[in-house]
Amino acid sequence: MFPLYDENPTRITPYFTYGLIGMNILVFLHEVSLSNARLNLFLSQYAVIPQQLTTNFSEEWITLFTSQFLHGGWWHLISNMLFLWIFGNNIEERLGHFRYLIFYLACGALAALCQWFISINSEIPSLGASGSISGVLGAYIIRFPQARVMTLVFLGIFITTIRVPALVIIGLFFVQNVISGLVSLQTAANMSVESGGVAYWAHIGGFVFGIILAPLFGLFRRD
Repeated sequence: MFPLYDENPTRITPYFTYGLIGMNILVFLHEVSLSNARLNLFLSQYAVIPQQLTTNFSEEWITLFTSQFLHGGWWHLISNMLFLWIFGNNIEERLGHFRYLIFYLACGALAALCQWFISINSEIPSLGASGSISGVLGAYIIRFPQARVMTLVFLGIFITTIRVPALVIIGLFFVQNVISGLVSLQTAANMSVESGGVAYWAHIGGFVFGIILAPLFGLFRRD
């Protein structure tokens, strides 16, 4: 299945959602342009490395935010941006542009802290927008629990579209991200990702914090 769009129309242009997608793409293009040595240095500076965060939080805290714009491979990037494009617009409309941006970054930072909490001495870089997007998905589920997503389905040589509950699509998002978290980075750095790390706890953390924070940011406010 390949999700195309949700069926909740928006009345605004989701500038910040588009902007976040654009920034993630630009940063990833920069990643793949780097040599092995420069990419390793880039990741050590801007990804969350739990051990460094533990020993020098006063300087490393910024990586809780910069790591949200790094990705470990093309599929990691494409799948994350697809889900942000489909579900982010409605949440941006409900929260408003600037509150949405703060909400997005906060969910990502808190998700990264969840990963840090269970592996405080790890030297493996933690990166990706999945925690932030998990927060968006958590907000979407409680605001649009009955929503459906128009989805492209491949049946052998036949292609059709069906309306699938958003809950199913979001479930698939978690499954594919768990798989992504268990394989090595697909960039030239050839760095491994710890199993049971970011692909599990950061996603769960981001989702839970999305559910908690979104109402505080005005998810259910009256128009």
